[in-house]
Amino acid sequence: MQSPLFVLVLLFFAFSPQQPPAPPAQPAPPAQPSTPAKEAPPAKSSIPAEAAHMVNPVTPTPASQARAKTIYGYDCAMCHGANGDGKTDLASEMKLTMKNYTDPAALKDMSDGELFYIIKNGQGKMPGEDGRAKPDEMWNMVILVRAFSKQP
Repeated sequence: MQSPLFVLVLLFFAFSPQQPPAPPAQPAPPAQPSTPAKEAPPAKSSIPAEAAHMVNPVTPTPASQARAKTIYGYDCAMCHGANGDGKTDLASEMKLTMKNYTDPAALKDMSDGELFYIIKNGQGKMPGEDGRAKPDEMWNMVILVRAFSKQP
């Protein structure tokens, strides 16, 4: 005869709930053809309407522009170019099409608030400066980027 402990264990496993079978694996979605990533102009719908109406609250000083240029040199120039022309090896390797900020037409349809929003939050593969730069520094960056088209 079986021991009472063996019978209890047997009954436990016989009446314990079973794990439902795993759902069948879903087929992977069809692969999309790879296209080179490009920095397209931001869709106006991707930038909140209130950003377009933001007004730059800072008055640039030589010190604030020097700070903006330092931040730009560390965080932006590798893709956007030291002078803002967007012609860099990294941008080329990443197959990015960058705006040429030395061309006045490049930013003519963008407000300072829209530029600030993109600098703060990033766009596409570009990370934002929020948390790394102070708001005044980002507003000074807007002034710096606009100044690229005014340099001889």
